[in-house]
Amino acid sequence: MTELPSGYIPVLDHGYVGLVDSMGTDLSATAAARVSYDKNVHEWNAKEARLLAFLAKEEHTSVFRHSTLSFEVYAPFMVARQWWKYAVASSHVEDQLGWNESSRRYITEEPTFYIPAYNQWRSKPENSKQGSGPVLEDSVGNFLTADLKMYVDKGVQLYDEAMEAGAAPEQARLFLPAYGMYVRWRWTASLGAVTHFLQQRLEHDAQKEIFDFAVVVKDLAATKFPHTVESLLAK
Repeated sequence: MTELPSGYIPVLDHGYVGLVDSMGTDLSATAAARVSYDKNVHEWNAKEARLLAFLAKEEHTSVFRHSTLSFEVYAPFMVARQWWKYAVASSHVEDQLGWNESSRRYITEEPTFYIPAYNQWRSKPENSKQGSGPVLEDSVGNFLTADLKMYVDKGVQLYDEAMEAGAAPEQARLFLPAYGMYVRWRWTASLGAVTHFLQQRLEHDAQKEIFDFAVVVKDLAATKFPHTVESLLAK
């Protein structure tokens, strides 16, 4: 992996998350709540902490939509498509949710793929339609990793041949194995929407790959909103 900019945190083999912008502080939510009583607040104290805990416990979610976070993410396509649900299926229609993703219609940078190591392949759970079970035996993981590398290499070869033959990038990309290919995007959402994502993707039954990204999103969000993140995720 090339050296990442300051504030960007690596995830998986080639991925990362970076916090590129934010608006608001922990006081933003309590200030929004106090406006109902024509009051304002200028510094964090124990009284604000109690109010914030109350707002989180009672699910007064509107006050958490006055702050925003903007992330740059580089993750496998399968992670991006799970994450995308939080842009197109938010329960808060008034959230200003932004999502801009890199497209191989316009860029032809060398494709990068997520290939689990031999000891990272997980078994299918016995009584579930989704999720993972224990790690597979090394012998099984070895041939799965080797097969995936071979599949990716063949796809990249066919992609390169199509490009050299003059095919449009938007069609040549059909040869690239999709689910493991890394894509880059900017995700901007309210603090409420971000913590909603965290509440679901930090659960024990979340897919491990998106769980790993969610851990980093939480850590970065907490650098700007430590009390709010703690209160909302404590529910």
